[in-house]
Amino acid sequence: MEWLLDPAAWVGLLTLVVLEIVLGIDNLIFIAILADKLPPSQRDRARILGLSLALFMRLGLLSVMSWLVTLTTPLFSVGPLSPSGRDLILMAGGFFLLFKGTMELHERLEGGQHGGSSGPRVYASFWVIVTQIVVLDAVFSLDSVITAVGMVDHLAIMMIAVVIAIGIMLLASKPLTRFVNAHPTVVVLCLGFLLMIGFSLLAEAFGFKVPKGYLYAAIGFSVAIEALNQVARRNLLKLDARRPMRERTASAVLRMLGKRPPAEEPDLPSADGPAMPAFGVEERNMVSGVLTLAERSIRSIMTPRTDVSWINIDDDPETIRRQITEAPHSFFPVCRGSLDEVLGIARAKDLVADLITEGRVRRNRLRDPIIVHEAIGILRLMDTLKRSRGQLVLVADEFGAIEGLVTPIDVFEAIAGEFPDEDELPDIVADGPNTWKIDGAADLHHVEQVLETEGLVDDAQEFSTLAGYLLSRFGHLPKPGDVCEYDIHHDHFRFEVVEMDGRRIALVRVEKRVPEPLDEDASLTSD
Repeated sequence: MEWLLDPAAWVGLLTLVVLEIVLGIDNLIFIAILADKLPPSQRDRARILGLSLALFMRLGLLSVMSWLVTLTTPLFSVGPLSPSGRDLILMAGGFFLLFKGTMELHERLEGGQHGGSSGPRVYASFWVIVTQIVVLDAVFSLDSVITAVGMVDHLAIMMIAVVIAIGIMLLASKPLTRFVNAHPTVVVLCLGFLLMIGFSLLAEAFGFKVPKGYLYAAIGFSVAIEALNQVARRNLLKLDARRPMRERTASAVLRMLGKRPPAEEPDLPSADGPAMPAFGVEERNMVSGVLTLAERSIRSIMTPRTDVSWINIDDDPETIRRQITEAPHSFFPVCRGSLDEVLGIARAKDLVADLITEGRVRRNRLRDPIIVHEAIGILRLMDTLKRSRGQLVLVADEFGAIEGLVTPIDVFEAIAGEFPDEDELPDIVADGPNTWKIDGAADLHHVEQVLETEGLVDDAQEFSTLAGYLLSRFGHLPKPGDVCEYDIHHDHFRFEVVEMDGRRIALVRVEKRVPEPLDEDASLTSD
């Protein structure tokens, strides 16, 4: 024990501990990769048991290292090769690392560790993984054990350094495993290191000495690049986290459904031909309607003031009866003189009964009107509609003027598309291939869905109809025949005003021009 009084021995011990830890980092990473193949409840046990067995194995290797180092005498000759026992050990370890690294890369890139896309994950056997951990550690221990013998003369110092290093590896294995599993690119990078180390062992076994400095320089450079990549990825996640969770979720689901944001470039065609969409147009539109519903304004789904059917209580009974008969509605606002003077809400059958029995509309049978502000959100509006028990809800502006009304069917149409009443025509009617006639009052969200485009809706603007969009583009009141054009995602849209109703755009003809794909053969011929 005289080495305890030797300062050089303590320096050698400290240096050897640091070196064992550095050389054990790659070992820990691959142990984390192997442990991930086990059920979560068995991973900690496998790591601890595997590293504990590896400790005893390293101590055994140190005990017989004086014999292993002498295995440099050629055992046989095959042509120019005269391998020794040490060369055979390095050759076996190199082949094992190359095989293991290749298989792991194949599973990571092909997804073989999941056992299929729809079935449950298939886990490996516990003892198979423990055996692989021990064998892998034995391979990684060769360089570290040989280095220990070359650095220190006392066997006790070597064993103490190995015990300390294994203890630190046991403490660091779990957090390191979490880090590796959370960063798949790190796993692929480390598997590349495994292949590189296996190749260096094979080269050394065949007599081609690869300087360790080259390996460590390559590994260090790759780690530095990956560190920068992780920093960039974390910054992107932080930047993306500033967006509302609802917006991020909606964008992700819409992208999955095949709808891309306007800022994104169109996907390149696949070599195998265009991919078939997983969802139909109607399904995509319905999901899109649900995800964007909370972001829409009440003006985009309400019936505007100009289209509201209301009862003037001062009209004669015959006029009121005719109006009720011609309008296929269940509820009517009852007003005096104008829509802004609302007295209440009446059911159509109650109005008819009053006209038959009393010859007039009785005010005491009217329901109190439910009026909401135009700035109310759609989700709060839905709560109001639930409490209204099927009754319509009036929408007022900041000055108290009635702007329109909303019914439960309006919310449903915002999700599932238009359901015209008996006295209504569809807002959008096909007028030939890639051509439509659209009512100026058509909702822009519905127009985008039918035209399969994006960019018409602008939340910063107050308009929510096609007429409002065209007025913002023209900058003046258009005339029939005026044209507005719009380009997005290589598609060209032509909007032509067909009919005006006073100062309102009543009908618009829309034509979509899709660019024809380039004929490669024709292009080659022309060249």
